[in-house]
Amino acid sequence: MYTLSSKLKVFSIVLMLVGFLGIGYSFISAPKTTADVEKILAADAHAGHGAAHDAHATAGHDAHDAKAHAEHEEHLKHVLHQLKNKPWAAVYVAALFFMLISLGVLAFYAIQNVAQAGWSPVLFRVMQGLTAYLPVGSVIFFILLVLSAFHYNHLFVWMDSELLDPKNIKYDKLIANKSGYLNEYFWLIRAAIFLIGWNLYRYFSRKNCLAQDEASDNSFYKKNFKMSAAFLVFFIVTESIMSWDWIMSVDPHWFSTLFGWYVFASFFVSGITVIALTTLYLKSKGYLEYVNTSHIHDLAKFMFGISIFWTYLWFSQFMLIWYSNIPEEVTYFVTRIEQYNLPFFGMLALNFIFPFLILINTDFKRITWIIVMGGVVILFGHYIDFFNMIMPATVGDKWFIGAGEIGSLLFFLGLFILVVFTALTKAPLLPKRNPFIEESKHFHY
Repeated sequence: MYTLSSKLKVFSIVLMLVGFLGIGYSFISAPKTTADVEKILAADAHAGHGAAHDAHATAGHDAHDAKAHAEHEEHLKHVLHQLKNKPWAAVYVAALFFMLISLGVLAFYAIQNVAQAGWSPVLFRVMQGLTAYLPVGSVIFFILLVLSAFHYNHLFVWMDSELLDPKNIKYDKLIANKSGYLNEYFWLIRAAIFLIGWNLYRYFSRKNCLAQDEASDNSFYKKNFKMSAAFLVFFIVTESIMSWDWIMSVDPHWFSTLFGWYVFASFFVSGITVIALTTLYLKSKGYLEYVNTSHIHDLAKFMFGISIFWTYLWFSQFMLIWYSNIPEEVTYFVTRIEQYNLPFFGMLALNFIFPFLILINTDFKRITWIIVMGGVVILFGHYIDFFNMIMPATVGDKWFIGAGEIGSLLFFLGLFILVVFTALTKAPLLPKRNPFIEESKHFHY
């Protein structure tokens, strides 16, 4: 049985406390009025950032030009929305990212069950430990969705009722046409169905796996096989809709038919990477005696393979939209290249070039420090990927990595570590009666 060390427990709690303080500071320091925004813009203009735009608006204001004054006030309101969104968006990105890592592990676990894989059963309890974060992450994330739906923030522009009123100057025909699907209550109902469905599979598959240890036949294993097959059908449908609802809808004018697959590849490779890192950590502490370099090599192969798959999807989505140059489609990438240049192209280096160069070598896939280094880079790269998906639509060009972003990352990392490693103490790390356990113990090539 695994025992949670006091050092790891204290470390995770410290991460959560520091993160919580960072999140709190980001909310407290966010501007409250347009006067606060005016001061921020004046300071930026003085520093040479955005000087031309704000100087022009100020000149119009000084000249008592009514139109320029109205435009300036509208601009200030817009920037206020963006800066108020910033701490919310930071928490949203981190909460979504860590919850989806857990979901990625759950999908990988289900695939192993359905494939009747002989190599992986020695890792099943590690996977189940990692999926223990899913219920906790789901509750926190659903609370964030409810707060958005009840207008505590402005992350989702389609929730603005003025855009749906034909008599209003802000009326947006495109968003109004989508209101049958994109409305707060239907959106929350869908989210509840997705989260409950994923968590039910997680609960019952673990229950069956533990029951199989004490069983005299393979009935619980067979139940898990059927349940996993049904879950994967449910998952592949709900994952696509989830990506439209929770990520793509922050840009309600833009859509990509490839987006569901793209998001899946991002959190799937992150989930597999976390399985590898957790396994190596437990192995270093003297646990998982039957896990050998061949198991690690297979996990590293998945890390490499899904990184390449993610790159293929990124390129397919980017190149087709860029090449066709249709204004309403290409705007999505123009915004990110102009305003998020470093994270946009930096993410590509972290998620493709780096894993490709170090994990293409077969021998490197068995070396612990290389997998750990590669894994940390992959995870950071895919966090930046989610950052790039959410921030441009919610925060615009007012982004920077501040207390909110770092605090959110630390808080959810600490919570993830605490929940996962506590869950690992609840059951033996070896599933004894799995039909393929002997094959998995002696897996070598």
